[in-house]
Amino acid sequence: MTWAKKWIAFRTILFKEVRRIVRIWPQTLLPPVITMTLYFIIFGKMIGSRVGDMGGVPYMQFIVPGLIMMAVITNSYSNVVSSFFSAKFHASIEELLVSPVSKHAILLGYIGGGVFRGLGIALIVSIVALFFTQLSVVHIFVTLFTVLGTSILFSLGGFINAMFARSFDDISIVPSFILTPLTYLGGVFYSMENLSPFWQNVSLLNPIVYMVNAFRYGILGYSDVNVWYSMLAMLVFCVLFYGIAYKFLQDGSRIRL
Repeated sequence: MTWAKKWIAFRTILFKEVRRIVRIWPQTLLPPVITMTLYFIIFGKMIGSRVGDMGGVPYMQFIVPGLIMMAVITNSYSNVVSSFFSAKFHASIEELLVSPVSKHAILLGYIGGGVFRGLGIALIVSIVALFFTQLSVVHIFVTLFTVLGTSILFSLGGFINAMFARSFDDISIVPSFILTPLTYLGGVFYSMENLSPFWQNVSLLNPIVYMVNAFRYGILGYSDVNVWYSMLAMLVFCVLFYGIAYKFLQDGSRIRL
């Protein structure tokens, strides 16, 4: 298959995903904006006024990068896992697999849709945050690398989850029992400096801690962990997850329900 044909296949799948996101925007774009707005009001305005400064900045500013990353993680993941599993459920993915379309084109098309939704939500939440606090970017490269790498990583995670899922209940297990606890314990609402040494060490086992802190460093210039190690880890896991997702897609054994 030539590169031109691969590009057409990738673009077709990506545009299909983007159109789906835009077409059902009350389900894909509006709910996370409402949720993040409530976080800004409750944690930022009501509780933040009593907390004071954290990490050398007002509490509202401190939680904004974490809330943006929370939105990116959940939306990138949910978009791919729901879209690809729906294709499995309706057996439409089998038509792609038996066609001469490259497996890389299929995988990148779905991942591209998750990245589009994740970055779109990040932009919208950032605009909403401007109504509550000042927001600037201290390190533009770190900011862009982190938000893009996180979106790609969790889009790949959603794809792998969809490959293993046998029912719609299976696609909600990981977000409910893994992503949500890790996100809330990932330093979104607090600095690790406020934890005891024991819990600081425990927090270092949480991968989302590194993503949140790298993004916070890009926005505020403050981080509890080594930012460059965090970015390297994101890159390594993106490559690893891509390899796993491609292997499962090429094998095809997890496609049939």
